[in-house]
Amino acid sequence: MAKVSVLILAKNEERFIGACIKSVKGFADEVIVIDDLSTDATAQIASELGAKVIQHALNGDWGGQQTFAIQQAACDWVFFIDADERATPALTAEIKKVLTADDKGIAWRTARLSYFWGQPLRHGGWFPDYVTRLFPTQGSYVTGFVHPQIHHTCTEKDFAESAYLVHYPYRDWNHYFNKLNFYTTLAAKKAHEQGKSANVLDMIAHPLWASFRMYVLRGGFLDGMIGFVLAGFHYFYTMAKYVKLYYYGKENVHVTEEADDV
Repeated sequence: MAKVSVLILAKNEERFIGACIKSVKGFADEVIVIDDLSTDATAQIASELGAKVIQHALNGDWGGQQTFAIQQAACDWVFFIDADERATPALTAEIKKVLTADDKGIAWRTARLSYFWGQPLRHGGWFPDYVTRLFPTQGSYVTGFVHPQIHHTCTEKDFAESAYLVHYPYRDWNHYFNKLNFYTTLAAKKAHEQGKSANVLDMIAHPLWASFRMYVLRGGFLDGMIGFVLAGFHYFYTMAKYVKLYYYGKENVHVTEEADDV
């Protein structure tokens, strides 16, 4: 059976890193935690569970950090997992099959089942949410600051939906809104750099469509109250993107302050 290095990028994840590492023990030949200079017990907990901890600053470059992680791997295969994710027994079994076959012409994508407030989000576009996570080490690298792209020479295949990662994307509502603010700012910046602009119609039509699509067309209503709430907040997420794009580069002038003529 081929060997696999499990790679985890982490910063101040003392509440979650332990469960994450324990979930991959069934197939990991080594666990490497790339610690973005955590100020809590993340590194200590990871070390106590047998992980190799390497301190390396993220510096806002997620793709660069993932490439650095790949370069530390001693095994022929790598598997990426985030601290807020857990490998299920079904996924562990499928990964072992892949490692037994050791076909380095294939990179594998796994589904993610997100939970929020203890409830699985199976509708509204949340599931299966496939992401590329298992691939050969040799020749692979990652680019992209926030939404990275994995580069490899393989054909990609999907594990069955039943072999998924459990994902906890939000710790609480504060975490949710912090992410909303962060990602809408990045989306506006990216759109601006692509020469796009926004108007009032964008601020009205796009949020309505995004919320309707999530709640009705993608079945968010089947997730009950949390499906309703998330579809409603998706309206504000989409509106915030276009509002920020509209105002991108404009200065918020304090008109009551005296001009500095010096």
